[in-house]
Amino acid sequence: MRALFGLVLLVGMGLAGFAVYMVNQYMDTQASALERERQRSANIVQTVEIYSPARDLTYGDLLTIDDVQVMRYAQDFLPQGVFATEEELFPKGLNTPRVVRIPMQVNEPILTSKVTEAGAPQGITALLDPGMRAFPLPNGMTQAFAGEIRTSDLIDLYWVGRVDGGREISRLVKSRMEIISMDEPDASGRGVVIQVSQEDFADLQVLTAAGRLSLTPVGRSDLEAGDTTIETNIRDVLGIVDTVIEAAPEVVEAERCFVTQRSGTERIQVEVECNN
Repeated sequence: MRALFGLVLLVGMGLAGFAVYMVNQYMDTQASALERERQRSANIVQTVEIYSPARDLTYGDLLTIDDVQVMRYAQDFLPQGVFATEEELFPKGLNTPRVVRIPMQVNEPILTSKVTEAGAPQGITALLDPGMRAFPLPNGMTQAFAGEIRTSDLIDLYWVGRVDGGREISRLVKSRMEIISMDEPDASGRGVVIQVSQEDFADLQVLTAAGRLSLTPVGRSDLEAGDTTIETNIRDVLGIVDTVIEAAPEVVEAERCFVTQRSGTERIQVEVECNN
């Protein structure tokens, strides 16, 4: 009887130990699964809903509720000036659109810098920053880059002309001018309007009247303004150096002094030592 009781005790203890082992295994498995879930959750990119164009938009387009859609964007990488709600995008109601200042494509965040205030007038005035003016460039200036430049691109302006009737020079006069409006290109180029300060507008008026302007695009990664002291002329370009002819030294003859002596009826010039 005692042997049977001991056997039952041993079996019970074994079962209890096995149960404890299984519970520990289960707890370890749950802990591992929980830790994996924590790591997975930490790696998940948090997103928020913002507004983007539902179609490609260009400068001057009206932005209405039919032109926008909601998209999800990584919260940690949100650009400045996004619109998260319909009220932010159309604060004066759905019947008061904004005007597109900078072209946008589908699934590109709509930013405050790319659109005007709600209710702003449509046209060139809607594209200007406060205090700035619009200056149109002649079509011929853009002919070489008609298919390359875009709205919001930056350009440098060079002037070629004569100063005070002298030899013709070329000089960088304005740097990093922003294009805010463009016509469709044609054989003569395309009409381009740049945004300038009031002082720049006055300068360009004078430069256009006194010579001719040309443009060159500025690289998007080029953040420095050009050196407006750059100036050249045909002699500098060709390396022509003016020949300097030295004047011959002036020969100063020694002073000679004479006295007149009378010899009978004749007068004779006799050289004598000069008294200084």
